[in-house]
Amino acid sequence: MKAVAVDIDGTITDKNRKICVNAINALRKAEDAGYPVILVTGNVLCTAKMVSTMLGTSGGIVCENGGVVYTTKRNLILGDVKKCSPAYELLKSQYDVEKTEFSDLRLSEIAIKRTIDVNTVKKTVKNFDVVVYDTKFAIHITDPLVNKGKSLKIVAEDMSITTDEILAIGDSENDLEFLEVAGFKVAVSNADDELKENTDYVTKKAYGDGAAEAIEKFILNK
Repeated sequence: MKAVAVDIDGTITDKNRKICVNAINALRKAEDAGYPVILVTGNVLCTAKMVSTMLGTSGGIVCENGGVVYTTKRNLILGDVKKCSPAYELLKSQYDVEKTEFSDLRLSEIAIKRTIDVNTVKKTVKNFDVVVYDTKFAIHITDPLVNKGKSLKIVAEDMSITTDEILAIGDSENDLEFLEVAGFKVAVSNADDELKENTDYVTKKAYGDGAAEAIEKFILNK
């Protein structure tokens, strides 16, 4: 492996989005050992960039579930938010839904609060050209032409590596695509069952402690 790709919410945080100190230490040790860390998240770019700065990661950013890519070489908006708006308006006309805080800063998708069942959302917008993800922290209405896996390939290209050389860690259904393209796939123990079934390793520990476990075991060889 030459790099680490990691989701944020539910992977290096706890269930309340508090970042795990053990995960911070492991990620910094990976960077210090020469393994650039790539953040792959559903968060908006400004949030992801702030987390990257605070953690000291250098491998680039995939955010908005693949809709936005940020590397040292380029900043790309790949998702089309115009596809998502009609689906959201229909949903809003039928249910009491609300966008997540700072959702208007999103460049490629719409995120709503989890006050409605995700299956209801999927059923309501099924005739629109969108994909719906439940990250356990928000429900995302996204352009189906993009995902975390496709965007991770772009980041890897800008780093002059392949995704086969990346260890990827995630926890929810929107992480499936980027784990699929990675060379080594890890699900933290709190992950969705589908994700666990499609990984090389499921951590014994949950949330950020699980991410730290994987990094220490497979990157730092402790």
